[in-house]
Amino acid sequence: MLDRVSLLLVIIGALNWLLVGLFQFDAVAWLCGGQTAVISRVIYALVGVAGLWCISLLFRDREPVAAD
Repeated sequence: MLDRVSLLLVIIGALNWLLVGLFQFDAVAWLCGGQTAVISRVIYALVGVAGLWCISLLFRDREPVAAD
C-alpha cells in the first residue's frame, strides 16, 4: 500500500514539474495559496519523501505473481 501511495505522489510531483517546465505554472502553489504556504510545503515534502521511498523500488527483488 505504501508503495502505491508513494508512486502516486511521485507521479503528481512529476506532473507538477511538467507544468512548471512547459508553462511556468506551479499547480501545487496555485491550489494551496503560494509556494510558501504551509500546505504547499507539506505537499512538496511528502512528494520528496515519496520519491526517496520509490528509490527502494528499484532495488527490491520482485516476487512472481501466481496466476489463478
